[in-house]
Amino acid sequence: MNRILLEPGEVCDGVATLRDERFAHIRDVLCAKPGERLRAGVVDGPRYEAEVASIDAEACALRLVREQSPLPEPTVDLLLALPRPKCLRRLWPQLAAIGVRRLYIAQAEKVDRSYWGSHLLDPAEYRPLLLEGLAQAGDTRLPRIRLARRLKPLVEDELAPGYAAGFKWVAHPGGRREPADGAAGPRLLAVGPEGGWSDYELRMFAACGFETFGLGERTLRTDTACIALLAVFGQELAGRELPARRG
Repeated sequence: MNRILLEPGEVCDGVATLRDERFAHIRDVLCAKPGERLRAGVVDGPRYEAEVASIDAEACALRLVREQSPLPEPTVDLLLALPRPKCLRRLWPQLAAIGVRRLYIAQAEKVDRSYWGSHLLDPAEYRPLLLEGLAQAGDTRLPRIRLARRLKPLVEDELAPGYAAGFKWVAHPGGRREPADGAAGPRLLAVGPEGGWSDYELRMFAACGFETFGLGERTLRTDTACIALLAVFGQELAGRELPARRG
């Protein structure tokens, strides 16, 4: 936990009182004393330098004393074929930590439809996992999540017209290894299930203007592929100012 994240409703007159695992982290891991400074932030709000106003065996009061500059906004949106629940559990915090602006989770031909019954698709379940990843990375911005049980209308009616040509990519073994030119703008990366996108789905992506992107000929597990692909995109695109997304 590299930054203590606070919900907006927890802050009153610049002070938040904590009694949960964040308090335990401040007391037992950071061993913070009154007057000491630490890193904090408000969820979907500013990052702060905070001061321990008071701490005892029951609670800790943090005072937000100085606003800090934000991290660069993530530059990649991810379309992810719904993974197995165990894999999704691992991915939630990792995707928030590495930096995803928007996350679309969709059905694909090789996805077991029973996965949609997973409790990990409930915001009450995945939001704490996203916050875990943000606290690790030191950011405050939650990815925007969209669940879609039908892939074709999502891609054809919403995503294809919403991203410029050269800014839409589908992960596939053997695809090119570099993102498009250096023009600024949000990229959309589509990552399929562990069995890969079907031939029909690949033709659909191609017809909608998606280019193939890959990390070589190896077939990777979904969680490994997501993080590796996002790391490559993030290194290429980090820190560029994004225009507003169309649509």
